[in-house]
Amino acid sequence: MASLKKRAKEFETPYPVTKAITKGDALTKLSMLVMGLGNLAHKQIVKGILFLAVEIAYLLFMIEGGINNLYHLITLGGRAQEEVWNEAKGIYEYTGGDMTILFLLYGVATIFITVLFFMIWRVNMKSAYEVECRAKEGKHINTIKEDLEALVDKRLHWTLLTLPILGIVIFTILPLVFMICMAFTSYSKVGDHLTIFHWVGLKNFSTVLGMGNSIGKTFWSVLGWTLIWAVLATFLNYIFGMILAIVINRKTTRIKGFWRFCFMLSAAIPQFVSLLLMRTMLKDNGLVNNLLIQAGLISSPLPFLTNATWARATVVIINLWVGIPFTMMQVTGILQNIPGELYEAARVDGAGPVTIFFKITLPYMLFVTTPYLITTFTGNINNFNVIYLLTAGAPVPVGATAGKTDLLVTWLYKLTVDLQYFNVGAVVGILTFVILAVVSLITYRNTGSYKNEEGFQ
Repeated sequence: MASLKKRAKEFETPYPVTKAITKGDALTKLSMLVMGLGNLAHKQIVKGILFLAVEIAYLLFMIEGGINNLYHLITLGGRAQEEVWNEAKGIYEYTGGDMTILFLLYGVATIFITVLFFMIWRVNMKSAYEVECRAKEGKHINTIKEDLEALVDKRLHWTLLTLPILGIVIFTILPLVFMICMAFTSYSKVGDHLTIFHWVGLKNFSTVLGMGNSIGKTFWSVLGWTLIWAVLATFLNYIFGMILAIVINRKTTRIKGFWRFCFMLSAAIPQFVSLLLMRTMLKDNGLVNNLLIQAGLISSPLPFLTNATWARATVVIINLWVGIPFTMMQVTGILQNIPGELYEAARVDGAGPVTIFFKITLPYMLFVTTPYLITTFTGNINNFNVIYLLTAGAPVPVGATAGKTDLLVTWLYKLTVDLQYFNVGAVVGILTFVILAVVSLITYRNTGSYKNEEGFQ
């Protein structure tokens, strides 16, 4: 415990903000209000001016529009477009109404800018306290040239990671927060709330999770099929891919490379091309049905894509054809790394092929590939390509917003792009993330891969 505390202290910053506020001198404390003052007082002119410039820029931004953005974020709503009679022209004219979507976007962006400013303010306080302590101790205070040199040496990680992190914040986190906020509004084509909308709290969540409306019933139906699909798509791919890899990897199997090449041909073709080709072939008037009818095996077309049960079975089987080669290659590498001594010892003890598989091969495979299985399960829940390109969610009952083969992700696409139910779509997106996060974390934390990272026993 003592060693852990000692190591933790090594990573603690020597000039924390709390000490700067409580133990700093007057100039350091004034830096809370006038950023850069502590640096300017100790001859770090350029750094002090930069901190001061950031503060001035932030204050000007807030005065010019930031405060107004936060106000509109709280209230939302806005002024609707109005029809006004123009006496001079003798015609009706339309006034420019407000766009609440911009209020929401600008408000969220203002919060992000404020958080960024607060982080820079903390750096300012740490810097002011550092130069104060160094001056009191008679230590050297870095010049701007030395600080710049440190950015390509001791602080190289700051130089290399700043732009990528800013990109993640701007293009990933900001849109994500914007989408989450949308789930608590009335932003939807229903009721013509696409221009002017308001906060509605948890109303959309109760709509989606409730069973007393069509959206709620559809959600639970789509969720059930999504989980069934993810389990079937993940474990059938895994089982058949493993069997295929074991058969090819046997010592008695000849020209192993040729067989692997044959099965990997399907993976060499772009997936969307294969799926569109299969959809064309499986239509009622497609190649498969025509060949079966001409052969006299059937009298009417098989409803591969038009009957709910047939369509669900079809997408699962086509996904096997697409996914098994990848699983086979994953498993092949692991099979070739299982110590041969384990198999030899098992045979000496009289174990048969079935016992060896369940006692050695399968446990070893699961130990190594559990993270891969979790990732595959997550990917199958969000498997937009296979479902949308094969069936587009069909068959779709009359008046329904989702079809019998729709997953949460394809239903989300329809809700937002086709139907413009943006608030409901945002709720579905949040619930999908929560389900995936809970299932993935609980599953992974209860696996041998997590509990015993040192190796397979």
